[in-house]
Amino acid sequence: MTAPFTDVTSASRVTFAAEPSKTSSKYLMETMLGGVAMFDADGDGRLDLFFTNGAALRDGMTSKDRPVKTDPRFWNRLYRNEGNGKFTDITNKAGVRGEGYSQGVAVGDCDNDGLPDLLVTAYGGNTLYRNQGGAVFADITAQSGVQGSGWSTSAGFIDYDRDGNLDLFVARYLDWDFGRNKRCGGEGAELQAYCHPNEFPPVTHLLYRGLGGCKFQDVSTRSGIAKFPGKGLGVAFVDMDADGWPDILVANDSFPQQVFRNRQNGTFEETALALGAAYDEDGRVFAGMGIDAADYDNDGLPDLLINALANQGYNLFRNTKGLLESVSAPSGLYAASKMHSGWGMKFVDYDNDGWKDIFVAQGHVMDNIERTQPGTRYLETPMLLRNVRGKFVPVSSGVDVPMAARGAAFGDLNNDGSVDIAIAANSGAPRIFLSNRNEHNHWLLVDLQGTRSNRDGIGATVKIETPSGRRQFGYATTAGSYLSAHDKRLHFGLGAEREVKLLEIRWPSGTVQTWQGIPADKIFTARERTN
Repeated sequence: MTAPFTDVTSASRVTFAAEPSKTSSKYLMETMLGGVAMFDADGDGRLDLFFTNGAALRDGMTSKDRPVKTDPRFWNRLYRNEGNGKFTDITNKAGVRGEGYSQGVAVGDCDNDGLPDLLVTAYGGNTLYRNQGGAVFADITAQSGVQGSGWSTSAGFIDYDRDGNLDLFVARYLDWDFGRNKRCGGEGAELQAYCHPNEFPPVTHLLYRGLGGCKFQDVSTRSGIAKFPGKGLGVAFVDMDADGWPDILVANDSFPQQVFRNRQNGTFEETALALGAAYDEDGRVFAGMGIDAADYDNDGLPDLLINALANQGYNLFRNTKGLLESVSAPSGLYAASKMHSGWGMKFVDYDNDGWKDIFVAQGHVMDNIERTQPGTRYLETPMLLRNVRGKFVPVSSGVDVPMAARGAAFGDLNNDGSVDIAIAANSGAPRIFLSNRNEHNHWLLVDLQGTRSNRDGIGATVKIETPSGRRQFGYATTAGSYLSAHDKRLHFGLGAEREVKLLEIRWPSGTVQTWQGIPADKIFTARERTN
């Protein structure tokens, strides 16, 4: 049997290497790098790759010190997809080398001009790049109002008020600076460890309302988001309660998980405890890092997936009539993940059979974990779990290169109908995995074009039905995983079915639109009607 994925990194000409600038001080950010995005930067129909990178650190830094990114080995990098399995570094031309110690990346068309814009999070402040065409970007942070402060991690674009202008949510990790760094772990350099997040206070997340033209207003306090600080690492968006309004989900590290319910009036209430998703099934906090929300059991309700560190197990919450029930154990996920540490992650139908599987990029946070926990590994291979009608079974991904993986982005790099994956490493080279397409199973990619809604239809709910009566549901977003951003197109595996009988889109504007009889194995552009 052909392996699901092939590692094509060496042939891709992607020569990027993450540089965390590790020190003997063991600043916690050194082990949290890095993010990756798949998006079409130049409008040629092919997904390009963007990687975030660190900056120069040194021992003894103070609260006033800032990491320095001037050396090219610390630059963020943008690679253009040439369409033949090769990529070209266009970082200089694009103008996206970056500032400071970068963390995550978000992609969205914040001025509705049909060109994807780029938000890069960092310690000390974030950067917004406006796409001017031809994969050339302008730094518009100063006039946009989204620089922020502190330690930002994952972020994503969302139209929370459904006014047609993309808004922006930014998760922050800890109330920390270099001057408050602590020494943690045992005596001796070999036992010194990165501090547990319990050593530092939580911090508020940031919500910016889009005013149009990539200008934003900080509404963190007014919206109620600032009432609920966290230790955020992952961000996802979905209409969790099916009321037509997008909700915000945050994976927190060793802190209760968060679900911000959209109250439809510009404010949010934090409901994770009431829903049943704040803690694991034993009522304990866990190291939430990667996150995704999707309908894995095809019942029309989005479910929630949050991974964790080794000895905790990954967490799957099934949406049952508005409540989130932990099904990690009965689904098979807990047993498969108990001894693993997950970061970038997504529900993804790798075999196009119509059921969303799970792919997790893995690796422990502690580079010396094997000294204190011999059964745990710092470097790990990715985990692929096949969805067998709601149960998850470990299968070989075909990729056996151990790495300290962090961010992971998902999308169809070669437009062949199968989902490919790019994984960022904490240090060194990323990995690019092309799907070995299953020729026996069919597919459909849906590319949304909003008119009354935001240009990319972010926040739309999509339903498909095939001639046999099988239904699947998707949600338009580029957010999810860890520090990463994904292909904006919605991917549906169709199994043996050769057409989609019905495609229904509920646009953020409130418009409901249907198409019938769409042939399989194509990229279908769905344009929102204007009246």
